[in-house]
Parts: sequence; C-alpha cells; structure tokens
Amino acid sequence: MLRGKGKKELKIKDHVKAMEQRKLLHNLLAKSQKALPPRKMKDSFIEVLLPLGTDPELRDKYLTVQNTVRFGRILEDLDSLGVLICYMHNRNHSAMMSPLSIVTALVDKIDMCKQSLSPEQDIKFTGHVSWVGKTSMEVKMKMFQLQNNEDYWPVLDATFVMVARDSENKGPAFVNPLIPETAEEEELFRQGELNKGRRIAFSSASLLKMAPSPEERNTIHEMFLNTLDPKTISFQSRILPPKAVWMENTKLKSLDICHPQVCFTQDNYIQVRVHSEVASLESNEHMTTNVFHFTFMSEKEVPLVFPKTYGGKL
Repeated sequence: MLRGKGKKELKIKDHVKAMEQRKLLHNLLAKSQKALPPRKMKDSFIEVLLPLGTDPELRDKYLTVQNTVRFGRILEDLDSLGVLICYMHNRNHSAMMSPLSIVTALVDKIDMCKQSLSPEQDIKFTGHVSWVGKTSMEVKMKMFQLQNNEDYWPVLDATFVMVARDSENKGPAFVNPLIPETAEEEELFRQGELNKGRRIAFSSASLLKMAPSPEERNTIHEMFLNTLDPKTISFQSRILPPKAVWMENTKLKSLDICHPQVCFTQDNYIQVRVHSEVASLESNEHMTTNVFHFTFMSEKEVPLVFPKTYGGKL
C-alpha cells in the first residue's frame, strides 16, 4: 500500500502522463470554424434522471442536516451537465478523446419555478446547446421533479455559457457551428445573440471601467449623508441609521477563502456577493476564481445595509 510521499509521487506521474496525452490531441484542433461540420440542437440534447426517490444511498449525498435537498449539489450537477452537452455538440466520432477542454464561463441565468425540492421524488434534467459563437456556447437546461409519482413538473430553467479551450487549456479553440431547424430553435438562437449583446453591454458599463452614472452618484451621496452625525461638522463622524447594519459586519471568511458579504438589502430581499479566491502556498499570491451574486427573499423585512467606504457603495 502506497503512503505519504510515494502516493503523492504516483499522483504527480499520473498527472504528467495525462498532460502528455492531452498534448498529442493538439493536432486534432480545427484551424478555423469553417473546417468543422455544423450541428443541430438535437445533436446535443440529453436527458438525465437523478433517482432521489428510488435510490436511498444516492439520496443521502443530496441531503442537508435539515433533511432538505442540497441546492449546491444541484448546481454542481447542472455545471457538469452543461460541460457534457458541449462535448456532445463538438464530438468527433473518429477520435477516442476530445481535443477540447470545455470550461464554464458564467451562469447567465437561473429561473426557479418552485421554491423547494422534495428529497423523496426523482429529478430529471434535460438540456442542449442553444447558441454558438466561434469559441463559446450557450447551454439551456431544464430541471423537473416527479410529483406524487405521476408527472414531472418544472423546477428551474438555467442558461450557462461555456467556452472551448485547446487540449492543454492554454488558448481558445473553435467549436462546431449550430444550425437552427425550426421556428422555436431560431428564436432560441436569436435570444442567444441578444444575451451575448447584453453581456457585452453589461461588461462595458462595469464600475471597474466607467464612473457611476448621475443617478448612481446621487444614490451614493444620499447614503453617505444618511450616515453622517448631525451633531458634528465632520465627514469622519459616522453613525448608523435606524434599522440598519454596517456592510463590513456582514462579512464572513472561511478556510475555503470565499468572502460572502451582504452588499444590498431592500424590503425583504437580500443581495449577497461571494468573492472566491485560491492562494498559492509557495508564492503567497491570491487569485480570484469566481464572483457570485445571490438574491435571497426573507419572510420578514430585513435591516438596511450601509457601506462605510466608497468601494462598498459601488
């Protein structure tokens, strides 16, 4: 039995061997998108069953301590399914392995049709590629759950954006073009184009690139004035408005180096931003891997959140 150092060396050798095999696939990459055969939406369609109700051992992996379904595990399944769908869209029947490395660029949208999931009913996923650029793909996925052991009812609709990288994950790679066949598929493809334009516009208007708009500046200044102590004439004297909390007091940290923080509240809605990083033990450098934005709804009205800094207001 391998232990300690020997086991670690074996893992390193396996990784090096796998990377060498991936290098050999580089010759299978297309030099242009025109060199790849077009695909249809049905070519990547997939239906997957998650037997929560009929497989108790599997169900245990999806349960929380409150005996509810772990939604984080569902998100992992959607991510894995999105990658598989993209591989199906780009599969080369003459090759044993795909020369592409498919990675998730972003979760564009998840619409929930049902607020809670039953841990005792089977779940079904369906999905397919709905739009294709040169190196990126939009994937539409739906999730259903069995109701009373009779029919599957919709739970959520998800839209993921995936990108293709070369076999060594060093640069972009071309993907097979997509040809819509029906009016419904043409509408999905058109919506994909609109989504792309929306993402570009949103990125261009990022506060990392542009100053706040006049309306945003007024909001920021009003929030700042609400935190000034009227008894003084100093910008340094800050007070917390009634029924409010400081944003810095909502921050949490863990060894996973994720930084969740409540960044906005209104009525009974809570906006949470999670900044995820990885840290190198050798160089002590930190690198951002993901930034998540979650919106939660509370049964009761929640306190307002007030930032103390300019960055917090943004």
